[in-house]
Amino acid sequence: MESANCKRQKTVMVSFSGLDGAGKSTQIANLQAALAAAGKRTRLLAFWDDVVVGCRYREGFVHKAYKSEKGIGAPGKPVERRDKNVRRWYLTLIRHALYFADAVSLFFVVANSARECEVLIMDRYIYDELANLPLRNPLTRIYIRVIEAIVPRPTVAYLLDADPEEARARKPEYPVEFMRKSRIAYKQLALLLRTLTVIPPLPLNDALRAVERAFWLNTGLRNNATLRAVSHDDLSIAPAA
Repeated sequence: MESANCKRQKTVMVSFSGLDGAGKSTQIANLQAALAAAGKRTRLLAFWDDVVVGCRYREGFVHKAYKSEKGIGAPGKPVERRDKNVRRWYLTLIRHALYFADAVSLFFVVANSARECEVLIMDRYIYDELANLPLRNPLTRIYIRVIEAIVPRPTVAYLLDADPEEARARKPEYPVEFMRKSRIAYKQLALLLRTLTVIPPLPLNDALRAVERAFWLNTGLRNNATLRAVSHDDLSIAPAA
């Protein structure tokens, strides 16, 4: 499985994870523009569309079984989704099985895609699924280590931290209380893995600079464009190695 490792393929891989409404799409678009200005070839993959096994069937199931609304929430147009926020013991077992299948799929997708670009950008990653599991459970922690051994490790794995109320206002899809619990879960996962680059809640321009700065610091790529300086004090970065 080492052949899928991005470094060995001479391809940098970065992933973006976090709450719905944390600003992943904005950050990805900005990073793509910065990399294009620096002369880097990029490819963007969406975890749900390009990696997840049987995504259409899984989405169809939650619509029928749990009456989850379709669409993407927007300010003034909320969508009440019922999928990852539905917690049942049997769903937890099913999620463990499905996420393992997604991990295997991720291995092959990255192996095939990393050859085609200098920088592979992942819109969400396996971490967004793992954050849905009961992280305090010892067996789940062992399971996470197994998954971590299967999937390629991103050169930079961003975790965009966000205030749940503000994230819900930008993308109204899940109850605020669920988003508060999800935020805690992401932080627990970051502490467990210690490989995530956590971008704290910052004003937009500061957050954009923080993501760019973390990219150039951790990838070792040369930036031929002008790099905007940002203080290390503005970043909360876990080791990416």
